[in-house]
Amino acid sequence: MNSEKENFQEKNYIKKSLYYRFSQFVGFLLGARFFVAALLTFALYVSTFFLFNQDESFSRFVFDFKVHGIIFCTVLTILAGGIINQFYDFEKDHLVKPFRTRIQSFIKQKYFLYAYLFLSMISLSVAWMISHKVFVFFIVYQFFMWFYSHKLSRILILNNLTFVSLTLYPFFGMMVYYETFSKKVLLMAIFLFLVLLCIDIVKDTLTKSVDKAFGYTTIPNYFNAKTTNGIIVSLMFITMAVSLKLILRTGISGFMAYYFVIGLLVFILCIYLIISNSRRNKFFTINILRLWVFLGIISMLLSGLEGKL
Repeated sequence: MNSEKENFQEKNYIKKSLYYRFSQFVGFLLGARFFVAALLTFALYVSTFFLFNQDESFSRFVFDFKVHGIIFCTVLTILAGGIINQFYDFEKDHLVKPFRTRIQSFIKQKYFLYAYLFLSMISLSVAWMISHKVFVFFIVYQFFMWFYSHKLSRILILNNLTFVSLTLYPFFGMMVYYETFSKKVLLMAIFLFLVLLCIDIVKDTLTKSVDKAFGYTTIPNYFNAKTTNGIIVSLMFITMAVSLKLILRTGISGFMAYYFVIGLLVFILCIYLIISNSRRNKFFTINILRLWVFLGIISMLLSGLEGKL
């Protein structure tokens, strides 16, 4: 009997231990925003090869270790940025993201900080081996990642502009690296900037009261609902104007042309949802726009494959 009881207790202990370790692993992935980093990595590879890289063949691109090194440093920096951001937003996330916070609670905050320092150092070490210019590029990136989490995320308008700029910073780096400056690339960058800005402001409307309680001055808790909706709708109209310019003035074709044409209807739907001023509709708007960004990456991939074949 004692032997059976001991075996049962041992098995129960192993199950709890495995559950605890698995929860720690999932908590770390969520804290580091691993899935966001994975999506950005995919977007970087697609945009680098099919948009910025106009001359290299696929085989040369595959063996361009400098580019892979830059993207690797970018991924580590994004993971580190996610960790430091959740460290500063930990109390706020208890209310806004209770499930994620509960999972993250399996890991002590000091271990997140250790991971942040480790990822940052690895990223900078690899960047230094690539070139001094790349090292400076990532020093600036990491500094603003930290400064956004520490200070800028609480400042009106700067919080939204900085967040979106940091999201697009690696793409700007690749554009400079390949010296790909054209009207089409510029308009596509503006389009993506505006879409991400809309997503961020709409997201702030869903956390308005919590942001105010924790000292985050956002557009929704500084202006009234009517003004906030007006700002979002105005940005969407500007985004539609940029889409039209891309369609009519840049000679864009293939899947990307369909993407921007259908996008006009998507933004009309989003404007309707925002005007309705329903919390549920704003949640739908965020997910529609996020899906549309992802479909934009897929469209670029398909257009690029169409052009290369």
